[in-house]
Amino acid sequence: MELDLDFVRSQFPAFSVPSLKGQHFFENAGGSYTCTQVIGRLGRFYDETKVQPYAPYGASMKAGRAMDEAYERLAAALNVGEDEVHLGPSSSQNTYVLAQAFRPVLTAGDEIVVTNQDHEANSGAWRRLAEFGVVVREWQVDPDTGRLDPNALDALLSGRTKLVAMPHCSNIVGHINPVAEVAAKVHAAGAVLVVDGVSYAPHGLPDVSALGADIYFFSLYKTYGPHQGLMVVRRELMQQLANQSHWFNDGEAHKRLVPAGPDHAQVAAAAGVADYIDTLYHHHFGGSPAFPSPHNGNGSDGVDGAERARQVHGLMRAQEVKLLTPLLEWLRGRNGIRVLGPTVAEERAPTVAIHTTRPADQIAAALGERGVMASYGHFYARRLVEALKVPSDPGVLRLSFVHYTNDKDMEALMKALDAEL
Repeated sequence: MELDLDFVRSQFPAFSVPSLKGQHFFENAGGSYTCTQVIGRLGRFYDETKVQPYAPYGASMKAGRAMDEAYERLAAALNVGEDEVHLGPSSSQNTYVLAQAFRPVLTAGDEIVVTNQDHEANSGAWRRLAEFGVVVREWQVDPDTGRLDPNALDALLSGRTKLVAMPHCSNIVGHINPVAEVAAKVHAAGAVLVVDGVSYAPHGLPDVSALGADIYFFSLYKTYGPHQGLMVVRRELMQQLANQSHWFNDGEAHKRLVPAGPDHAQVAAAAGVADYIDTLYHHHFGGSPAFPSPHNGNGSDGVDGAERARQVHGLMRAQEVKLLTPLLEWLRGRNGIRVLGPTVAEERAPTVAIHTTRPADQIAAALGERGVMASYGHFYARRLVEALKVPSDPGVLRLSFVHYTNDKDMEALMKALDAEL
């Protein structure tokens, strides 16, 4: 079965906006278009329930139910407990707060492992713990391929290792790391695994339980949703971490890692991401289009949220590989172009960074004049770009797409690249 792209694109208002007509969007790794389900929920919240939630009157109770549904529905899709899902302003903010929650449980001499493949959000917050005596070790990429070798991690793990932070895939290199394999190594060492899924989740929500990650986070605004960061923290681990909210919120699962309190409307709108996944599932696999009960995550056909997400993930991934394959073949056939990361579509996400002799900022500007929306820079992965021996200014040209990209977009991209490279 193939993804019905006409149906998919009908779920995104951006494709019918006159100002975007003739534009081809290849900056999805910086933020995707928003699906109509999220926009609808956000608008309804502001129209009908823009009040303090959880008070004993109608509009307030409705607001609270809308927020609760977001946690429940997203937890079902990710195959985790509802109380293990935390929503905050952004992934960078969430990981900063998370590091502060870990700080009291770490002592001088304890060790953590970070990579130089990560976005700075899953690197800098942990590196700063060195100020408190924590020993920071770096799991480095191969400077030619940009890959992380799981075997190289072995020499970095010790009896003092408390935490390992890594990306599911890089926002530059795109290689999909073997998280489950790494999780087994980390757990055998008695440590916790923190996984940055920001560059992976837009291509299909993961089964966090199957991956074995203790913490998994990503940005909802890159998965067709509102500007919020979602973070899964497994229940047993959360009980060990220090409360970062007001003291009287210590027993409130969704508040302990959100010091400023939630953005009510955006939390409620986040359920639209699950709505969208369910809409695609029922369109392609049949069954009732009614959304599932928020209390158990099961649809009217009895299929649970995790299985619906897995099926939709497969459709998304197949569509992306189909489009990515000819792009990588085209890039391999050009002289003077270095593709950072794998050149085999099945090994990577469709986030492709390239380096050429022509400055990346000039290429991005030229592509923009041809209707191709792309960008350049180090994309908060400056350590990685420099490890790959690429100047961080102007950095790389990055071309990123998701499942709603179609053949016309790819044709326009390659035609523009052919003229400018």
